[in-house]
Amino acid sequence: MNKPTDLARIPVDHDDIDTNVSSNEQFSSVLEARLSRRNMLRGSAASAMTALLGSFGLTACGGSDHEVVTAPPVTTPPVTTPPVTTPPAEKLLGFTAVSKSLADAVVVPAGYTATVLYAMGDPLTASTPAFKNDGTDADFENRAGDQHDGMEFFPLSGAGAASTSANDRGLLAMNHEATIDEKLSAYFLHPTGGTMSLPRPAAEVDKELALHGLSVAEVRKADSKWSYLKDSSFNRRVTPQTEIEIAGPARGNALLATRFSPTGVKTRGTLNNCGTGKTPWNTYLSGEENWSGYFTRASTDDAARGNDKSVASLKRYGRNQGDASRHGWETGGADDKYVRWNNSKLGASTDGSDDYRNEMNGMGYIVEMDAYDKTRAVKKRTALGRFAHESAAFGKVTVGQPLAVYMGDDSRNEYIYKYVSNAVWAAADATAADRIATGDKYLDNGKLYVARFAADGSGQWIELSIANSAIAGYAGYKFADQADVLVNARLAADAVGATKMDRPEWCAVNPANGEIYYTLTNNSNRRVEPGSSSQSAPDAANPRVYTDMKGTSSQVGNPNGHIVRVKEGAAGSTAVSFTWDVYLFGAEAKAAAATVNLSGLTEDQDFSSPDGLAFSTATGICWFQTDDGAYTDVTNCMMMAGVPGQVGDGKKVSLSYPRASGGNLTVDTYVGKAATPDTLKRFLVGPAGAEITGIAETPDGKALFVNIQHPGEGTPAASVTDPTKYVSQWPSNAGYGAGKRPRSATIVVTKNDGGRIGT
Repeated sequence: MNKPTDLARIPVDHDDIDTNVSSNEQFSSVLEARLSRRNMLRGSAASAMTALLGSFGLTACGGSDHEVVTAPPVTTPPVTTPPVTTPPAEKLLGFTAVSKSLADAVVVPAGYTATVLYAMGDPLTASTPAFKNDGTDADFENRAGDQHDGMEFFPLSGAGAASTSANDRGLLAMNHEATIDEKLSAYFLHPTGGTMSLPRPAAEVDKELALHGLSVAEVRKADSKWSYLKDSSFNRRVTPQTEIEIAGPARGNALLATRFSPTGVKTRGTLNNCGTGKTPWNTYLSGEENWSGYFTRASTDDAARGNDKSVASLKRYGRNQGDASRHGWETGGADDKYVRWNNSKLGASTDGSDDYRNEMNGMGYIVEMDAYDKTRAVKKRTALGRFAHESAAFGKVTVGQPLAVYMGDDSRNEYIYKYVSNAVWAAADATAADRIATGDKYLDNGKLYVARFAADGSGQWIELSIANSAIAGYAGYKFADQADVLVNARLAADAVGATKMDRPEWCAVNPANGEIYYTLTNNSNRRVEPGSSSQSAPDAANPRVYTDMKGTSSQVGNPNGHIVRVKEGAAGSTAVSFTWDVYLFGAEAKAAAATVNLSGLTEDQDFSSPDGLAFSTATGICWFQTDDGAYTDVTNCMMMAGVPGQVGDGKKVSLSYPRASGGNLTVDTYVGKAATPDTLKRFLVGPAGAEITGIAETPDGKALFVNIQHPGEGTPAASVTDPTKYVSQWPSNAGYGAGKRPRSATIVVTKNDGGRIGT
């Protein structure tokens, strides 16, 4: 997630990295498509203008000193709603599809309203001043963080107790992934853009640090309007400076030893948090995604380490010697909170207890937090492996059976994982008094598996265990114990020959049948004939290689991504075999049907780079969102609504690729049943420069919370003091808050007739 736009002035995509140079098989295939230059508007101008006009003239509110912050509507397309005495029969996807849009506004279907609820910088205590949004604000430890990402809704009873059924009051727990940066500085956060050279001032670094992490905010509905409560006792921030416990098999391991925690039992903070999960015992899970870029290593660090095995680990996780850090936080001063971002071996100890050579080993986990109880420790669950985590989705929960958690590693050519608990599920644990202790029971002891997809539509889960001879004898890295396997899960997955995938993003489980869906956002390194170790040939589960034209620019590989789904074997959560197919292929509607638009998407259905993903437990709708740079000449990012079938409901497709050396490469893949107007529609389009991410709902399905991340991304840092040059002015142009600088924010979508969302 948080992929910078493709403008030339932004040279580094902090998410789209590739450190997997193993020889493991790749899973994709399609014939290269020759596409003509796109028409940039394609009939979307009318809908874009409607959305744009609809976003102005709204009353400003929010960011004030009032205890309850009431937000204005974002945009409501003109609707005439006749009186209804008898509600019509509910139909899933009964709304009119939203057209593609380039407007700087949130567009939702007729009959729905989207309202800004909670934006970056909003106060989380009664004493925190209103957000001025001019770069002078401070005290971000007590404000909403930046780049709202994954989130979950935790209901509260009228008495303020944990609930599973309350619909009018609850807690939104969410990730704050990153900040908009061009070179070092998060420029919208500072009055004139901040310092773009080293060293960075401590005051700027402190502000940027505090904007990362997690937040919890209480929200309520009164008189049919949702608001967040700035003075709620439940409100909370977790930042990169918050003390967090290391839990599971890696706790106390030498790989986690640092100057802050010589015994390796704790670390500071959580970073680059992206996807989420909600446990059956009602706690919040957060995935640490692309965190490695925040660290730096000296150009001579390999030799300083004696070229030991830690060098192989660092390289596999994206830190070569001499790599610069994303923000230069290590230059903020001599204080330990700055020094920790230098991952070089600087001390004389043999175990790393006198420096931060192992600091990166404390990042890259699933983090568990009790949103209801800020007195309980936040924990990193090392049994679930260390990589660029997105979401963590639980399989169907059955009393007396182990729990399964599904995960993906969001980098090019990385892997799909599953964790299975040793403990079997006890119904009483759903309402356990100590929720974090319940997490200890299920998330600290279990087995971690990685997926290998086969060309015939089957697959295997391979356990990552030190007892596996392929891991114990791996030539690329000498594993010491099971903790080492989990801390270096990528290397262990390399060793067993896992299938390289097209950037596994979020995953979700279909409540109707337990099938697991994974968004594979895109992969620019797919090639029919790979020319380097970072490129991969197409294979069955990632089946396309083609050229997509964006204006006059060629986008090669799998630019639009796809969604793969998995059906476990008869053993359910403990199965070691599965079957699979591709639910949907991202594509523009006019792309070649035989080689690119394999799902037959129409103008109301086409999308690119699927990312966020969740199933509604109220309606069963599959919601997925885009984080795209390939199709943004035609439309801003969007959210889709689907009613999927099941694995195997489609057909086998063969794709043939000509080789330069002669002959063809033929790849078979399995495509789900073609989409229809009743099974797939576009529901929402976001403002300019924004990613759509984060999906949560009230238990009755009548309020849907969605995050609008980094609107205005791509604005030149030099233009920070000139709002006329901003790519976006949302949400201020929708009447929310002070200033015109763009802000990430949470919106709440409701249906004007009070019905369930998506009907």
